[in-house]
Amino acid sequence: MATSSAAVKSVEKESFAALLEESLGQSESFEGTVVKGRVISVDNDMVLIDVGLKSEGRVALKEFAVPGQVVELVPGDTVEVFIERMEDKNGEAVLSREKAKREESWTALEKSFTDQLRVTGIIFGKVKGGFTVDLNGAVAFLPGSQVDIRPVRDISPLMGTPQPFQILKMDRSRGNIVVSRRAVLEESRAEARSELVANLKEGQILEGVVKNITDYGAFVDLGGVDGLLHVTDIAWRRINHPSEALQIGQAVKVQVVRFNPETQRISLGMKQLEADPWEGVVAKYPAGARFRGRVTNITDYGAFVELEPGIEGLVHVSEMSWTKKNVHPGKIVSTSQEVEVMVLDVDPVKRRISLGLKQCLPNPWEVFAEKYPAGTELEGEVKNITEFGLFVGLPGEIDGMVHLSDIAWDRSGEEAIQEFKKADQVKVKVLDVDVEKERISLGMKQLTEDTFEKAASAPTGGLRKGEVVTGTVTEVNDGGVEVSVGEGLVGFIRKSDLSRDRSEQRPDRFAVGDKIDAKVIQVDRATRKVSLSIKAKEVEEEKKAMAEYGSSDSGASLGDILGAALRRARENTTEEK
Repeated sequence: MATSSAAVKSVEKESFAALLEESLGQSESFEGTVVKGRVISVDNDMVLIDVGLKSEGRVALKEFAVPGQVVELVPGDTVEVFIERMEDKNGEAVLSREKAKREESWTALEKSFTDQLRVTGIIFGKVKGGFTVDLNGAVAFLPGSQVDIRPVRDISPLMGTPQPFQILKMDRSRGNIVVSRRAVLEESRAEARSELVANLKEGQILEGVVKNITDYGAFVDLGGVDGLLHVTDIAWRRINHPSEALQIGQAVKVQVVRFNPETQRISLGMKQLEADPWEGVVAKYPAGARFRGRVTNITDYGAFVELEPGIEGLVHVSEMSWTKKNVHPGKIVSTSQEVEVMVLDVDPVKRRISLGLKQCLPNPWEVFAEKYPAGTELEGEVKNITEFGLFVGLPGEIDGMVHLSDIAWDRSGEEAIQEFKKADQVKVKVLDVDVEKERISLGMKQLTEDTFEKAASAPTGGLRKGEVVTGTVTEVNDGGVEVSVGEGLVGFIRKSDLSRDRSEQRPDRFAVGDKIDAKVIQVDRATRKVSLSIKAKEVEEEKKAMAEYGSSDSGASLGDILGAALRRARENTTEEK
C-alpha cells in the first residue's frame, strides 16, 4: 500500500509539473498577442479584466473610448486586449486595449492597402505639415496638401467626423501610415465628371460652387467639371467685376448656356434663371418720358444710368449739359449719383436706351430769347477771340458772338478786333437768337449811329448819285486818289477818272490836302464805298458849255466855247462877290 501510495504521489507530482510547465509555456506565448477577456469590474477610470491567466489585468477606461462617443462597459462584457507582460511587480497582467485595437487595425489596414480599398478614419489632431487621423485605433498622418482638392482654410468642420481615406504608404515596423482624403475626392470627382458630362445638355439647370474668380467671370465647380460663368451672364444689371456679386466657395444655381462635347467647354449663366427685364421695355420707357436713375458707370463718351435692376441707358456726353461742351462726363456727374433723365430713344433689339440729362433742365437759349429779345443791350466779358469774331459771355452761362463785320462802322473788322483781349468787359446789342442752332448774334457797332448812313442818306442832305462834291485828298497811290467828302465819308477816284484828258490821268498831280471837285458816280451802302470821278464832272461841264455857248457844228471851235464858258463863270463869281 505504501508503495502504491508513493507511486500515486509521484504521478500526481509529474502531472502537476507537466501542467505547470504547459501552463507557463502557454503563458509565455500569450505575451505580444491579442486575446479576449471578460470585464470583471469598472472602478472609476480603470477596468479590471480576466484573460485566463493567474491574475487579472487593469486597463485605463479611456483606452476604450471612441472619438465622439461615451464609453459604456459593464461587468461581463467581452473585450479584446493586448498582453504586454504576464505580470508586473504587483503580480498583475499588463494589458492594453489601444495596442489591441492597433494590431487589429494594422491587419485590416494592410489588407486594404494591398487591395487598394478605401478606409474610414477620423481627423482628431493637428501636427506640423498636416493632421493626425484615427483609423480605428491606428494613427495615420494626413499631409496638408492631401486634405482636399482645393486649399482648405478652415478644417474644423472635417474634424471629429468619419471621412473616407486612401492609404498612400504603410511601414508596420516603424508604425507609419500616410493617408489621403484628396485621392478619394479626385476619384469620386472623376466618376461624377464622367456621369455629368455624359448627361449634360444646354438649358440644364445645375448647382455648383464658385471655384475661382477672374476679371472676365467666375469658374464654377459642377461636381467634377468646371464651367465658365461670364461676367455678362451673372445678372441682367451691369456688373463691373464678378466679385461684386460672387465670392469663392459660394453655392450657386446656374444654367448651361452652351456646351461643346468635343472640347468639353461649358458656358454657364445665372441671369437666364431670372425674368428678362427688357421684355416690354418700349411700353415701359416711352420716348419723352422722364425717370430717375442711378449712375453706374462713367466713360469718356458718356455715363450709364440704371433705371431699374437690369435696365441701363446711356447718356451721351452731348446730351449731358446745354452749356458744358468738350467736358469729361465725370465732371458733370459722379458714380452712384441719382439723376433725372429723359428717354430719347429705345432699341429693344440691341438692348439700348438713349437718355438725356440736359433735357430735364431749362434750355438756356430759350430762356435767353424770352428774357433778352433782339435789340436788348447787355454787358459781358470777352471769353474768346477768333479769326471771325469775339465770343462774349452772357447770362445763363452761354456765349454770344460778335462777328468781325459788327465790331465797328468806320474800320475793318480785322483792324477793330485788335483793340480787344480776353476778360475785357464790353457792351453789346442782341441782334438775333437761334434757339435750334444754339447761336446768339451780337453787335457792338449797333450801339452807335452809322456815320456812313447818316452822311450818305439823301433826306438829310447826304450824297446822291450825279451830285458834284468838294473833297480833300487824304491819300495818293498808284491806283488813284482817296478823298474825304464829309464826316464819316471817304470817296475814291480811280486813275482813269482823274481827268478827261489821258495825259492828265496821273495821281501824282495831286497832294494830300488838295481840294478837289468831283462827281458822285456810285454810293454802295453794302461795301460802304463812294466812287467819285473828275472825268465825269468835266464831261458834264463840257456838255453844258456846248449847249449854252454853241457847238462846233456852227463854226465855233471847242476852245472858243470853253473860253466863253470860263469867262461867264468868272463873271458870275465876280457878281456873287
